[in-house]
Amino acid sequence: MPKRILRGTVTSDRNDRTVTVLVERTFKHPLLQKTVRRSKKFAAHDADNRFKAGDKVRIRECAPVSKSKRWEVIVD
Repeated sequence: MPKRILRGTVTSDRNDRTVTVLVERTFKHPLLQKTVRRSKKFAAHDADNRFKAGDKVRIRECAPVSKSKRWEVIVD
């Protein structure tokens, strides 16, 4: 099964080995035909504490690392 990859911005790096990533998506409203923006925050595993707030990152689905972390940051 392929793993999802999302692109977003790091909003918080305060926790050890964890970053919070804000992912925005855009879609057209089915009735009004207006472009709508929605965002969601994901907790992602950052093993090396490499990323800081404001960085653009890609995250990938993974096996659960903790109660809230099901994503890991991809290092390019």
